[in-house]
Amino acid sequence: MNSAKVPSRADQQLIDHAREQGFAVTSKQLSGWRRHGLLPANAHGGGLGRGQGSTSQPVAASFALVLGLARLSGRGKRPSDVALLLFGEGLPVPEPTARAAFQAAVDSVCLPGGAEPGGDVDEHLDAVDSYIDRGGQVVVMVPARARRVDEQIVAFFESAGVPWPPTELAQLDENLSAERMSPQGAALFAADALLTGSASLPRIGALLRGTSPGLEVNPIASLVETTVRDVPHSPVLGPDGSLTMLTGDVRRTLHELAATASAEELRAAWQAARDVRAWALDLCARTETELAARVPGDATMEWWISRQLPAGLSLLDELRTQNERAAATALSALGLLLQREQFAELDRVQPGCQWDLAHTPGFLPPPARAFLALPSVAPACLGQAAHQVEGTACTFPAHTYGRRA
Repeated sequence: MNSAKVPSRADQQLIDHAREQGFAVTSKQLSGWRRHGLLPANAHGGGLGRGQGSTSQPVAASFALVLGLARLSGRGKRPSDVALLLFGEGLPVPEPTARAAFQAAVDSVCLPGGAEPGGDVDEHLDAVDSYIDRGGQVVVMVPARARRVDEQIVAFFESAGVPWPPTELAQLDENLSAERMSPQGAALFAADALLTGSASLPRIGALLRGTSPGLEVNPIASLVETTVRDVPHSPVLGPDGSLTMLTGDVRRTLHELAATASAEELRAAWQAARDVRAWALDLCARTETELAARVPGDATMEWWISRQLPAGLSLLDELRTQNERAAATALSALGLLLQREQFAELDRVQPGCQWDLAHTPGFLPPPARAFLALPSVAPACLGQAAHQVEGTACTFPAHTYGRRA
């Protein structure tokens, strides 16, 4: 006896629609997708007449969704990841489901010791520190692929008889003996920043130096480390040089942002996050091609400049993961939204911010800079220093481009 449930007329329409487009969909799948909030219920209509019961029809969104679900769903795919992929493609996944998926991505961020939002920060940090001391896994500061590219750039210029990095950069670094953050230190720094919502500028400088192990001088790290001296009474800096615009566990802030940002903002941020990853992978591939041909050009220049600036952190972050993950993209998207809010607030409470630095090529990944819509006015000494760094990095090695060693 066949116990398979006969699809309703409405569900049969969806099954037939999927089949016409080359997808095999069952009524059981439709029920499962609805159970996870991925597919709307059919809309009830009027009666059939003559006591034959009532009718229902698929809502208009279901026809596009069932095709997306048939294509994106599969064994081992989490419903929240599928919801994010549907949302990112602009398909009409129910908004509460999409928002819950963004929040699930935030909830997936866990620290050693099970540091949940709330609780005692010091205890959580002690748990992380203990985990590291026991030999627990720490962050890979420079992925092997990025390290190889860095080494090839140095080797090329050394073989061409060009000092690398340019000796002029040393004049722009006031802290040549400053600390370089270790992988263990980076793991603890990240945990601290996540749990407290603040970060010490000197530690950020040490992080930038740690992610450029082959660079003896780092003018941008120096600028970060000396910010407190340059703006001693900033309303967004604490006495110890910590950024204080956020308070408490950042996961709570991101969770709220996932609930309150408009669907349009979330989708734009999702696309920007994907574009940042595409930029990073493309830049790396183009740089490798140039170096393999021993003719470094625009890509190699962009790589080297970005590696010394905050864009390099995004570059390294994308190269750490081989495969794109929906939850990671969602976190990056929320991070971009938060960054945009923080930049707008910073511009409000700290008039005269020197935004020239943020507009410097290489300071931010181009897709992120476009999404953040940074203020465009802000000259003065910090911006001038940034242009000086940019000019040194861009023009000094230019005479060797196109020349084979």
